[in-house]
Amino acid sequence: MTMWNAVLIASIVCVALKGIGYLIPPRWFEAPVPSRITDLLTVALLAALVAVQTFGAGQQIVVDARVPAVLVAAGLLLLRAPFLVVVIAAAVVAALLRLWGLAA
Repeated sequence: MTMWNAVLIASIVCVALKGIGYLIPPRWFEAPVPSRITDLLTVALLAALVAVQTFGAGQQIVVDARVPAVLVAAGLLLLRAPFLVVVIAAAVVAALLRLWGLAA
């Protein structure tokens, strides 16, 4: 199977799942348990994305300048710093670590 066939099949499956989602009665999601699950699922997926982007490089786990940058960003978010400040501070930390040769 070629790559384009896989992309087309995945696209069709995604559209089908989206269409099926519209057929589910809204009252099923208004109950407390499904509502809580959907809220937590969003957070879990975002956390997984951050972890993969922070520690992943291809098929390997890599600890480089991204790890301290994410830790700085998390600390600033806990201190309720503005988002732009968090992003700039994390970028500066990663850039300085790479400039000084302390991290790849």
